[in-house]
Amino acid sequence: MTNSNAVCVEQLKDHAGREVILKGWLYRGRSSGKVLFLIIRDGTGLCQCIVEKGKVSDELFEQLKRLGQESSLTVTGTVRAEERSVGGYELAVTDAQIVSQADGYPITPKAHGIDFLLRHRHLHFRSQQQWSIGKIRHTVIDAIRRFFNDDGYTLIDTPILTAIAGEEQQSLFEVDYFGSPLHLTQTGQLHVESAAMSFGKVYCFGPTFRAEKSKTRRHLTEFWMVEPEVAFIDLDGLLELGENLVSFIAAQVLKNNKSQLETLGADIAVLEKIKPPFYRLTYTEVADILTSERTRDFLAGQLEELKNQKQQIESRIAELEEQQKGQIKQWKRDKNAAELIELRSELAEVDTKIENNPKHAQLAAEFRWGKDLGGSDETIISQMHDKPVFVTHYPKQAKAFYMKADRDNEDVVLNLDLLAPAGFGEIIGGSMREDDHDRLVARINEQGLDAEDYKWYLDLRKYGSVPHGGFGLGVERTVAWITSQKHIRQCIPFPRMMDKVYI
Repeated sequence: MTNSNAVCVEQLKDHAGREVILKGWLYRGRSSGKVLFLIIRDGTGLCQCIVEKGKVSDELFEQLKRLGQESSLTVTGTVRAEERSVGGYELAVTDAQIVSQADGYPITPKAHGIDFLLRHRHLHFRSQQQWSIGKIRHTVIDAIRRFFNDDGYTLIDTPILTAIAGEEQQSLFEVDYFGSPLHLTQTGQLHVESAAMSFGKVYCFGPTFRAEKSKTRRHLTEFWMVEPEVAFIDLDGLLELGENLVSFIAAQVLKNNKSQLETLGADIAVLEKIKPPFYRLTYTEVADILTSERTRDFLAGQLEELKNQKQQIESRIAELEEQQKGQIKQWKRDKNAAELIELRSELAEVDTKIENNPKHAQLAAEFRWGKDLGGSDETIISQMHDKPVFVTHYPKQAKAFYMKADRDNEDVVLNLDLLAPAGFGEIIGGSMREDDHDRLVARINEQGLDAEDYKWYLDLRKYGSVPHGGFGLGVERTVAWITSQKHIRQCIPFPRMMDKVYI
Protein backbone atom coordinates (compact mmCIF):
# COMPACT_ATOMS: atom_id res chain seq x y z
CA MET A 1 0.00 0.00 0.00
CA THR A 2 1.37 3.43 -0.92
CA ASN A 3 1.58 6.45 1.33
CA SER A 4 -1.15 8.05 -0.80
CA ASN A 5 -3.63 5.96 1.17
CA ALA A 6 -2.70 7.78 4.38
CA VAL A 7 -5.59 9.70 5.91
CA CYS A 8 -6.31 11.68 9.07
CA VAL A 9 -8.79 10.61 11.73
CA GLU A 10 -11.10 13.49 10.84
CA GLN A 11 -11.23 12.15 7.23
CA LEU A 12 -12.29 8.60 8.14
CA LYS A 13 -15.98 9.38 7.53
CA ASP A 14 -15.13 9.88 3.84
CA HIS A 15 -13.40 6.47 3.52
CA ALA A 16 -15.90 3.98 4.94
CA GLY A 17 -15.28 0.51 3.49
CA ARG A 18 -11.83 1.41 2.16
CA GLU A 19 -8.38 0.35 3.30
CA VAL A 20 -6.34 3.27 4.61
CA ILE A 21 -3.17 4.08 6.52
CA LEU A 22 -3.39 5.99 9.79
CA LYS A 23 -0.29 7.58 11.35
CA GLY A 24 -0.25 8.58 14.99
CA TRP A 25 0.43 7.77 18.62
CA LEU A 26 -1.05 5.21 20.99
CA TYR A 27 -3.37 7.15 23.27
CA ARG A 28 -4.40 4.06 25.23
CA GLY A 29 -4.88 0.36 24.61
CA ARG A 30 -6.40 -2.73 26.18
CA SER A 31 -6.43 -6.43 25.48
CA SER A 32 -9.44 -8.72 25.51
CA GLY A 33 -7.92 -12.13 24.87
CA LYS A 34 -7.64 -12.49 21.13
CA VAL A 35 -8.59 -8.87 20.38
CA LEU A 36 -6.65 -5.65 20.98
CA PHE A 37 -8.39 -2.30 21.21
CA LEU A 38 -5.91 0.46 20.37
CA ILE A 39 -6.98 4.11 20.56
CA ILE A 40 -4.81 6.10 18.14
CA ARG A 41 -4.56 9.87 18.10
CA ASP A 42 -3.09 11.79 15.17
CA GLY A 43 -3.64 15.48 15.96
CA THR A 44 -7.07 15.63 14.33
CA GLY A 45 -8.90 13.21 16.61
CA LEU A 46 -9.05 9.72 18.13
CA CYS A 47 -9.76 6.41 16.38
CA GLN A 48 -10.28 2.95 17.83
CA CYS A 49 -8.26 0.34 15.94
CA ILE A 50 -9.32 -3.31 16.31
CA VAL A 51 -6.53 -5.90 16.05
CA GLU A 52 -7.72 -9.54 15.90
CA LYS A 53 -5.36 -12.44 16.47
CA GLY A 54 -4.97 -14.26 13.18
CA LYS A 55 -5.62 -11.15 11.09
CA VAL A 56 -2.02 -10.01 11.67
CA SER A 57 1.12 -12.03 12.38
CA ASP A 58 1.50 -13.49 15.89
CA GLU A 59 4.73 -11.53 16.31
CA LEU A 60 3.04 -8.21 15.44
CA PHE A 61 0.07 -9.01 17.69
CA GLU A 62 2.39 -9.51 20.66
CA GLN A 63 4.35 -6.34 19.86
CA LEU A 64 1.15 -4.31 19.73
CA LYS A 65 -0.10 -5.94 22.92
CA ARG A 66 3.02 -4.75 24.77
CA LEU A 67 3.10 -1.31 23.11
CA GLY A 68 3.53 1.54 25.60
CA GLN A 69 1.36 4.65 25.83
CA GLU A 70 2.44 7.37 23.35
CA SER A 71 4.42 4.99 21.14
CA SER A 72 4.26 6.18 17.53
CA LEU A 73 3.05 3.86 14.80
CA THR A 74 1.35 3.54 11.43
CA VAL A 75 -1.72 1.33 11.15
CA THR A 76 -3.26 -0.17 8.01
CA GLY A 77 -6.86 -1.27 8.04
CA THR A 78 -10.40 -1.02 6.70
CA VAL A 79 -12.61 1.85 7.85
CA ARG A 80 -16.01 0.89 9.20
CA ALA A 81 -18.79 2.85 10.86
CA GLU A 82 -19.32 2.06 14.53
CA GLU A 83 -21.39 4.48 16.58
CA ARG A 84 -20.07 3.05 19.86
CA SER A 85 -16.48 3.90 18.92
CA VAL A 86 -14.90 7.25 19.59
CA GLY A 87 -15.57 9.47 16.56
CA GLY A 88 -18.14 7.05 15.14
CA TYR A 89 -15.65 5.11 12.96
CA GLU A 90 -13.03 2.49 13.66
CA LEU A 91 -10.28 0.63 11.82
CA ALA A 92 -10.17 -3.15 11.34
CA VAL A 93 -6.38 -3.58 11.36
CA THR A 94 -4.60 -5.72 8.76
CA ASP A 95 -1.05 -4.46 9.37
CA ALA A 96 0.95 -2.03 11.50
CA GLN A 97 4.45 -0.67 11.86
CA ILE A 98 5.91 0.62 15.12
CA VAL A 99 7.85 3.81 14.44
CA SER A 100 9.12 4.49 17.96
CA GLN A 101 8.49 2.54 21.14
CA ALA A 102 7.67 4.61 24.25
CA ASP A 103 8.08 3.17 27.75
CA GLY A 104 7.16 4.73 31.08
CA TYR A 105 5.19 7.70 29.73
CA PRO A 106 4.79 9.88 32.86
CA ILE A 107 1.23 11.11 32.26
CA THR A 108 -0.84 7.97 32.72
CA PRO A 109 -4.62 7.67 32.30
CA LYS A 110 -4.90 8.26 36.06
CA ALA A 111 -5.55 11.81 37.23
CA HIS A 112 -2.58 14.01 38.17
CA GLY A 113 -2.25 17.21 40.19
CA ILE A 114 -1.98 20.58 38.42
CA ASP A 115 1.65 21.11 39.54
CA PHE A 116 2.68 17.81 37.96
CA LEU A 117 0.85 18.60 34.73
CA LEU A 118 2.37 22.09 34.46
CA ARG A 119 5.86 20.64 34.94
CA HIS A 120 5.05 18.24 32.08
CA ARG A 121 3.25 20.79 29.89
CA HIS A 122 5.33 19.72 26.89
CA LEU A 123 3.70 16.29 27.17
CA HIS A 124 0.35 17.33 28.61
CA PHE A 125 -0.43 18.92 25.23
CA ARG A 126 -1.24 15.37 24.12
CA SER A 127 -4.15 15.04 26.56
CA GLN A 128 -7.67 15.44 25.24
CA GLN A 129 -8.24 18.37 27.60
CA GLN A 130 -5.28 20.43 26.36
CA TRP A 131 -5.84 19.34 22.76
CA SER A 132 -9.48 20.47 22.93
CA ILE A 133 -8.55 23.81 24.52
CA GLY A 134 -5.85 24.32 21.91
CA LYS A 135 -8.24 23.67 19.02
CA ILE A 136 -10.77 26.12 20.49
CA ARG A 137 -8.08 28.74 21.09
CA HIS A 138 -7.09 28.39 17.43
CA THR A 139 -10.69 29.01 16.38
CA VAL A 140 -10.98 32.02 18.69
CA ILE A 141 -7.85 33.63 17.22
CA ASP A 142 -8.90 32.82 13.67
CA ALA A 143 -12.37 34.28 14.34
CA ILE A 144 -10.85 37.49 15.71
CA ARG A 145 -8.70 37.97 12.63
CA ARG A 146 -11.56 37.14 10.25
CA PHE A 147 -13.92 39.50 12.03
CA PHE A 148 -11.62 42.50 11.68
CA ASN A 149 -10.03 41.65 8.33
CA ASP A 150 -13.40 41.09 6.67
CA ASP A 151 -14.67 44.41 8.00
CA GLY A 152 -11.89 46.53 6.49
CA TYR A 153 -9.58 46.83 9.52
CA THR A 154 -5.82 47.05 9.00
CA LEU A 155 -3.50 45.04 11.24
CA ILE A 156 -0.81 47.16 12.88
CA ASP A 157 2.10 45.50 14.66
CA THR A 158 2.90 47.56 17.75
CA PRO A 159 6.19 47.38 19.69
CA ILE A 160 6.76 44.99 22.58
CA LEU A 161 9.46 47.26 24.04
CA THR A 162 8.15 50.69 25.02
CA ALA A 163 9.23 53.76 26.97
CA ILE A 164 5.79 54.71 28.33
CA ALA A 165 3.10 53.22 30.53
CA GLY A 166 -0.33 52.50 29.12
CA GLU A 167 -1.75 51.26 32.42
CA GLU A 168 -0.66 51.34 36.07
CA GLN A 169 3.06 52.09 36.34
CA GLN A 170 3.48 49.54 39.12
CA SER A 171 2.61 46.72 36.71
CA LEU A 172 5.44 47.52 34.28
CA PHE A 173 8.18 44.98 33.57
CA GLU A 174 11.45 46.90 33.30
CA VAL A 175 14.23 45.64 31.02
CA ASP A 176 17.74 46.90 30.38
CA TYR A 177 17.89 48.17 26.81
CA PHE A 178 21.59 48.73 26.07
CA GLY A 179 22.03 50.51 29.38
CA SER A 180 18.73 52.41 29.33
CA PRO A 181 15.49 51.32 31.02
CA LEU A 182 12.58 50.26 28.83
CA HIS A 183 9.46 48.23 29.56
CA LEU A 184 7.61 45.27 28.14
CA THR A 185 4.36 46.56 26.69
CA GLN A 186 1.20 46.49 28.79
CA THR A 187 -0.90 47.40 25.76
CA GLY A 188 -0.51 48.34 22.12
CA GLN A 189 -3.26 50.92 22.47
CA LEU A 190 -1.28 54.16 22.55
CA HIS A 191 0.71 53.24 19.46
CA VAL A 192 -2.26 51.87 17.56
CA GLU A 193 -4.12 55.14 18.18
CA SER A 194 -1.62 56.88 15.92
CA ALA A 195 -2.32 54.31 13.18
CA ALA A 196 -6.07 54.92 13.48
CA MET A 197 -5.41 58.52 12.41
CA SER A 198 -3.95 57.13 9.19
CA PHE A 199 -6.04 54.04 8.36
CA GLY A 200 -9.31 54.83 10.15
CA LYS A 201 -9.99 51.29 11.46
CA VAL A 202 -7.06 49.30 12.82
CA TYR A 203 -6.19 46.58 15.31
CA CYS A 204 -3.09 45.14 16.91
CA PHE A 205 -2.78 41.58 18.14
CA GLY A 206 0.06 40.27 20.24
CA PRO A 207 1.53 39.42 23.62
CA THR A 208 1.22 41.87 26.50
CA PHE A 209 2.83 41.87 29.92
CA ARG A 210 1.66 42.92 33.38
CA ALA A 211 3.79 42.69 36.52
CA GLU A 212 0.70 42.45 38.72
CA LYS A 213 1.40 40.59 41.94
CA SER A 214 -1.74 38.51 41.70
CA LYS A 215 -2.18 34.74 41.88
CA THR A 216 -5.88 34.64 41.05
CA ARG A 217 -7.32 32.35 38.38
CA ARG A 218 -7.85 35.43 36.16
CA HIS A 219 -4.23 36.58 36.02
CA LEU A 220 -1.16 35.78 33.95
CA THR A 221 1.96 37.91 33.64
CA GLU A 222 2.09 37.26 29.88
CA PHE A 223 -1.07 37.02 27.81
CA TRP A 224 -2.42 37.77 24.34
CA MET A 225 -4.73 40.65 23.54
CA VAL A 226 -6.45 42.04 20.45
CA GLU A 227 -6.97 45.80 20.45
CA PRO A 228 -9.11 47.51 17.80
CA GLU A 229 -9.00 51.31 17.50
CA VAL A 230 -11.46 53.31 15.40
CA ALA A 231 -11.54 56.95 14.31
CA PHE A 232 -14.87 58.80 14.23
CA ILE A 233 -16.69 56.46 16.60
CA ASP A 234 -18.74 57.01 19.77
CA LEU A 235 -19.35 54.90 22.88
CA ASP A 236 -22.47 53.27 21.44
CA GLY A 237 -20.43 52.29 18.38
CA LEU A 238 -17.79 50.69 20.63
CA LEU A 239 -20.45 48.72 22.51
CA GLU A 240 -21.89 47.43 19.25
CA LEU A 241 -18.42 46.52 17.98
CA GLY A 242 -17.65 44.59 21.18
CA GLU A 243 -20.87 42.58 21.23
CA ASN A 244 -20.60 41.76 17.53
CA LEU A 245 -17.02 40.55 17.97
CA VAL A 246 -17.80 38.34 20.97
CA SER A 247 -20.95 36.97 19.31
CA PHE A 248 -18.97 36.10 16.17
CA ILE A 249 -16.29 34.32 18.22
CA ALA A 250 -18.90 32.26 20.09
CA ALA A 251 -20.68 31.35 16.85
CA GLN A 252 -17.45 30.19 15.19
CA VAL A 253 -16.53 28.00 18.16
CA LEU A 254 -20.01 26.46 18.19
CA LYS A 255 -19.72 25.82 14.45
CA ASN A 256 -16.20 24.34 14.47
CA ASN A 257 -15.57 22.93 17.94
CA LYS A 258 -18.76 21.46 19.36
CA SER A 259 -17.15 18.07 20.05
CA GLN A 260 -14.26 19.74 21.88
CA LEU A 261 -16.71 21.78 23.96
CA GLU A 262 -18.48 18.54 24.89
CA THR A 263 -15.16 16.90 25.83
CA LEU A 264 -14.43 19.81 28.19
CA GLY A 265 -17.92 19.87 29.67
CA ALA A 266 -18.46 23.48 28.56
CA ASP A 267 -21.90 25.05 28.88
CA ILE A 268 -23.00 24.93 25.25
CA ALA A 269 -26.51 26.20 26.05
CA VAL A 270 -25.06 29.44 27.45
CA LEU A 271 -22.86 29.92 24.38
CA GLU A 272 -25.88 29.54 22.14
CA LYS A 273 -27.40 32.60 23.83
CA ILE A 274 -24.42 34.80 22.95
CA LYS A 275 -26.11 37.10 20.45
CA PRO A 276 -26.67 40.87 20.43
CA PRO A 277 -27.84 42.80 22.27
CA PHE A 278 -25.95 42.23 25.52
CA TYR A 279 -27.02 43.66 28.86
CA ARG A 280 -25.93 47.26 29.44
CA LEU A 281 -25.51 48.80 32.88
CA THR A 282 -23.81 51.97 34.04
CA TYR A 283 -21.30 51.80 36.87
CA THR A 284 -23.79 53.70 39.05
CA GLU A 285 -26.48 51.10 38.36
CA VAL A 286 -24.00 48.33 39.25
CA ALA A 287 -23.14 50.11 42.52
CA ASP A 288 -26.86 50.24 43.36
CA ILE A 289 -27.27 46.52 42.54
CA LEU A 290 -24.30 45.48 44.68
CA THR A 291 -25.66 47.23 47.77
CA SER A 292 -29.26 46.10 47.20
CA GLU A 293 -31.41 43.47 48.89
CA ARG A 294 -31.49 41.68 45.53
CA THR A 295 -27.77 40.92 45.82
CA ARG A 296 -28.05 39.87 49.45
CA ASP A 297 -30.81 37.41 48.53
CA PHE A 298 -28.86 36.17 45.50
CA LEU A 299 -25.73 35.43 47.55
CA ALA A 300 -27.75 33.78 50.32
CA GLY A 301 -29.37 31.47 47.77
CA GLN A 302 -26.00 30.77 46.19
CA LEU A 303 -24.55 29.81 49.60
CA GLU A 304 -27.38 27.31 50.17
CA GLU A 305 -26.77 25.80 46.73
CA LEU A 306 -23.03 25.49 47.42
CA LYS A 307 -23.71 23.68 50.70
CA ASN A 308 -25.94 21.21 48.84
CA GLN A 309 -23.18 20.66 46.26
CA LYS A 310 -20.70 20.03 49.05
CA GLN A 311 -22.98 17.41 50.61
CA GLN A 312 -23.44 15.62 47.27
CA ILE A 313 -19.69 15.56 46.57
CA GLU A 314 -18.90 14.26 50.07
CA SER A 315 -21.50 11.50 49.67
CA ARG A 316 -19.98 10.42 46.36
CA ILE A 317 -16.46 10.46 47.85
CA ALA A 318 -17.61 8.26 50.73
CA GLU A 319 -19.26 5.85 48.27
CA LEU A 320 -16.09 5.53 46.17
CA GLU A 321 -13.82 5.15 49.20
CA GLU A 322 -16.03 2.29 50.40
CA GLN A 323 -15.79 0.63 46.97
CA GLN A 324 -11.99 0.89 47.08
CA LYS A 325 -11.92 -1.20 50.27
CA GLY A 326 -13.66 -4.12 48.54
CA GLN A 327 -12.64 -6.66 45.91
CA ILE A 328 -12.95 -4.90 42.55
CA LYS A 329 -11.17 -5.20 39.23
CA GLN A 330 -8.02 -3.13 38.75
CA TRP A 331 -9.49 -1.02 35.93
CA LYS A 332 -12.39 -0.09 38.21
CA ARG A 333 -10.01 0.70 41.07
CA ASP A 334 -7.99 2.99 38.79
CA LYS A 335 -11.17 4.68 37.49
CA ASN A 336 -12.38 5.26 41.05
CA ALA A 337 -8.99 6.68 42.05
CA ALA A 338 -9.08 9.16 39.17
CA GLU A 339 -12.63 10.21 40.02
CA LEU A 340 -11.68 10.68 43.69
CA ILE A 341 -8.88 13.06 42.73
CA GLU A 342 -11.32 15.10 40.63
CA LEU A 343 -13.97 15.09 43.35
CA ARG A 344 -11.55 16.21 46.06
CA SER A 345 -10.38 19.02 43.81
CA GLU A 346 -14.00 20.00 43.18
CA LEU A 347 -14.74 19.80 46.91
CA ALA A 348 -11.82 22.12 47.68
CA GLU A 349 -13.18 24.59 45.14
CA VAL A 350 -16.67 24.46 46.64
CA ASP A 351 -15.22 24.90 50.16
CA THR A 352 -13.37 27.99 48.95
CA LYS A 353 -16.56 29.41 47.44
CA ILE A 354 -18.46 28.74 50.66
CA GLU A 355 -15.71 30.47 52.65
CA ASN A 356 -15.63 33.44 50.26
CA ASN A 357 -19.39 33.89 49.96
CA PRO A 358 -19.80 35.93 53.20
CA LYS A 359 -16.71 37.98 52.30
CA HIS A 360 -18.15 38.78 48.87
CA ALA A 361 -21.48 39.65 50.47
CA GLN A 362 -19.76 42.05 52.87
CA LEU A 363 -17.69 43.66 50.11
CA ALA A 364 -20.82 44.14 48.01
CA ALA A 365 -22.80 45.62 50.92
CA GLU A 366 -19.94 48.02 51.71
CA PHE A 367 -19.31 49.04 48.09
CA ARG A 368 -19.13 52.79 47.67
CA TRP A 369 -19.38 54.90 44.55
CA GLY A 370 -15.92 55.90 43.32
CA LYS A 371 -14.14 52.57 43.85
CA ASP A 372 -13.15 50.46 40.87
CA LEU A 373 -15.04 47.17 40.58
CA GLY A 374 -13.13 44.31 42.16
CA GLY A 375 -13.03 40.70 41.05
CA SER A 376 -15.76 39.64 43.49
CA ASP A 377 -18.00 42.54 42.35
CA GLU A 378 -17.60 41.51 38.70
CA THR A 379 -18.28 37.88 39.62
CA ILE A 380 -21.56 38.76 41.36
CA ILE A 381 -22.83 40.92 38.50
CA SER A 382 -21.92 38.36 35.84
CA GLN A 383 -23.48 35.50 37.81
CA MET A 384 -26.74 37.44 37.99
CA HIS A 385 -27.01 37.56 34.18
CA ASP A 386 -27.23 34.83 31.54
CA LYS A 387 -25.45 36.84 28.82
CA PRO A 388 -22.45 39.17 28.82
CA VAL A 389 -22.91 42.48 30.64
CA PHE A 390 -21.48 45.84 29.58
CA VAL A 391 -20.64 48.18 32.45
CA THR A 392 -20.06 51.79 31.35
CA HIS A 393 -19.37 55.27 32.75
CA TYR A 394 -16.92 54.48 35.56
CA PRO A 395 -15.69 57.25 37.91
CA LYS A 396 -12.89 59.24 36.32
CA GLN A 397 -10.77 58.90 39.46
CA ALA A 398 -10.67 55.09 39.08
CA LYS A 399 -9.60 54.98 35.44
CA ALA A 400 -6.60 55.64 33.20
CA PHE A 401 -5.53 59.12 32.09
CA TYR A 402 -6.39 58.60 28.42
CA MET A 403 -10.12 57.90 28.96
CA LYS A 404 -12.42 60.66 27.77
CA ALA A 405 -14.56 62.43 30.36
CA ASP A 406 -18.30 62.47 29.76
CA ARG A 407 -19.03 66.07 28.82
CA ASP A 408 -22.48 65.74 30.42
CA ASN A 409 -21.01 64.47 33.70
CA GLU A 410 -17.34 65.22 34.27
CA ASP A 411 -17.18 62.80 37.21
CA VAL A 412 -17.33 59.78 34.88
CA VAL A 413 -15.55 58.62 31.73
CA LEU A 414 -16.89 57.18 28.50
CA ASN A 415 -15.59 53.67 29.02
CA LEU A 416 -16.78 50.08 28.89
CA ASP A 417 -15.99 46.76 30.50
CA LEU A 418 -17.58 43.56 29.25
CA LEU A 419 -18.21 40.89 31.88
CA ALA A 420 -18.62 37.31 30.69
CA PRO A 421 -21.45 35.35 32.34
CA ALA A 422 -21.18 32.65 35.03
CA GLY A 423 -18.64 34.57 37.08
CA PHE A 424 -15.81 34.65 34.53
CA GLY A 425 -15.42 38.42 34.86
CA GLU A 426 -13.98 41.01 32.52
CA ILE A 427 -12.97 39.91 29.02
CA ILE A 428 -13.04 43.38 27.37
CA GLY A 429 -11.94 46.76 28.67
CA GLY A 430 -11.96 49.95 26.61
CA SER A 431 -13.04 53.55 26.24
CA MET A 432 -13.37 56.61 24.15
CA ARG A 433 -9.98 58.36 24.20
CA GLU A 434 -9.55 61.93 25.38
CA ASP A 435 -9.18 63.84 22.10
CA ASP A 436 -8.73 67.34 23.56
CA HIS A 437 -5.05 68.27 23.91
CA ASP A 438 -5.30 70.45 27.00
CA ARG A 439 -7.61 68.10 28.84
CA LEU A 440 -5.23 65.20 28.14
CA VAL A 441 -2.23 67.17 29.44
CA ALA A 442 -4.17 67.96 32.61
CA ARG A 443 -5.00 64.27 33.15
CA ILE A 444 -1.38 63.22 32.58
CA ASN A 445 -0.27 65.75 35.20
CA GLU A 446 -3.01 64.71 37.64
CA GLN A 447 -1.74 61.14 37.59
CA GLY A 448 1.86 62.18 38.21
CA LEU A 449 3.13 61.22 34.77
CA ASP A 450 5.71 63.19 32.80
CA ALA A 451 4.00 64.94 29.85
CA GLU A 452 7.35 65.01 28.02
CA ASP A 453 7.27 61.19 27.80
CA TYR A 454 3.93 61.45 25.99
CA LYS A 455 4.90 64.23 23.59
CA TRP A 456 4.33 62.07 20.50
CA TYR A 457 1.00 60.87 21.90
CA LEU A 458 -0.09 64.46 22.52
CA ASP A 459 0.78 65.29 18.89
CA LEU A 460 -2.21 63.19 17.86
CA ARG A 461 -4.41 65.79 19.57
CA LYS A 462 -2.65 68.72 17.89
CA TYR A 463 -2.86 67.64 14.27
CA GLY A 464 -6.38 66.75 13.20
CA SER A 465 -7.77 65.25 16.40
CA VAL A 466 -11.06 63.36 16.07
CA PRO A 467 -13.33 61.37 18.40
CA HIS A 468 -11.89 57.87 18.59
CA GLY A 469 -11.89 54.84 20.82
CA GLY A 470 -11.14 51.19 21.18
CA PHE A 471 -10.79 48.29 23.56
CA GLY A 472 -8.74 45.24 24.39
CA LEU A 473 -10.05 41.67 24.44
CA GLY A 474 -7.99 39.14 26.39
CA VAL A 475 -7.66 35.87 24.48
CA GLU A 476 -7.01 33.65 27.51
CA ARG A 477 -9.93 35.02 29.54
CA THR A 478 -12.20 34.60 26.53
CA VAL A 479 -11.07 31.01 25.98
CA ALA A 480 -11.47 30.24 29.71
CA TRP A 481 -15.04 31.49 29.62
CA ILE A 482 -15.94 29.64 26.41
CA THR A 483 -14.39 26.36 27.63
CA SER A 484 -15.58 26.67 31.26
CA GLN A 485 -12.02 26.45 32.57
CA LYS A 486 -11.51 27.51 36.18
CA HIS A 487 -8.05 29.02 35.57
CA ILE A 488 -6.74 30.86 32.53
CA ARG A 489 -3.38 29.09 32.92
CA GLN A 490 -5.09 26.20 31.08
CA CYS A 491 -5.85 28.46 28.12
CA ILE A 492 -2.35 29.44 26.97
CA PRO A 493 0.22 26.90 25.75
CA PHE A 494 2.99 27.89 28.18
CA PRO A 495 1.58 29.93 31.11
CA ARG A 496 3.67 32.57 32.88
CA MET A 497 2.44 33.23 36.42
CA MET A 498 3.65 35.49 39.18
CA ASP A 499 5.03 32.71 41.36
CA LYS A 500 6.05 30.06 38.83
CA VAL A 501 7.38 29.56 35.32
CA TYR A 502 7.54 25.82 34.67
CA ILE A 503 9.02 25.42 31.19
